Amino acid sequence: MEEMTLVKYQVANRVATITLNRPEKRNALNAEMVTQLKQAFAQAEEDENAKVIVLDAAGDSFCAGADLAYLQQLQNNTFEENLADSNHLKELFLQIYQHPKVVIAKIQGHAIAGGCGLATVCDFSFTVPEAKFGYTEVRIGFIPAIVKVFLLRKIGEGKAKSLLLTGELIPAELAESMGLVNTVVEAIDLDMEVANFAQMLVQKNSGQSMAFTKQMIAAVQSMDVEEGLNYAAEMNAKARASEDCQKGIAAFLNKEKIVW
Repeated sequence: MEEMTLVKYQVANRVATITLNRPEKRNALNAEMVTQLKQAFAQAEEDENAKVIVLDAAGDSFCAGADLAYLQQLQNNTFEENLADSNHLKELFLQIYQHPKVVIAKIQGHAIAGGCGLATVCDFSFTVPEAKFGYTEVRIGFIPAIVKVFLLRKIGEGKAKSLLLTGELIPAELAESMGLVNTVVEAIDLDMEVANFAQMLVQKNSGQSMAFTKQMIAAVQSMDVEEGLNYAAEMNAKARASEDCQKGIAAFLNKEKIVW
């Protein structure tokens, strides 16, 4: 594993914080940064001291999307090389979307194109009112290819089309009303709001149950009704036999406080 310089990783109070650390480039994504993000999320998955993950960023921007100098460099690649690079980003988005631990985006500045994609694949997102969101790819002759798979699931076709086909940047309040982000909070309160929310998940919820629930949400949408219900019944039975379920039910019946 390479040393991470473009991404920071730290853990406190059972929350892993993964920080985009390329503020001089507005945290724009290149191959090296994607590699380090994948490394950080893999580390968080194995980290027994981390139950919840916060994705945040250094500087004034959350993430400006793909590094344009890097995109220009990719124009010299073969199709096979560009496919490998596209798969690299796809694997990161899928890793976050399917991560067994809840991922909270803390958005302190603009989240554009691939940066908006990062926010999209997180489970929850808190943003400051000043942040702008959007997918500007069509304005530079590119396409929002990978992210739209997740965006359609998150906000539906009509709203996704309005973002993906216009390339318009929207304010945080509209992003919230569209379901793109969860909560708009003043900058002075952002750290505390995210910390309190993360601690609520840490202290009140079973990590195993949250992991099962995330897994099911991701899987069931591609199934027909009968297949989805059969899958749900199997997961229900599996959950009943889990250590966390047995612990939670015993504590409830004994009127004891559950310590997760």
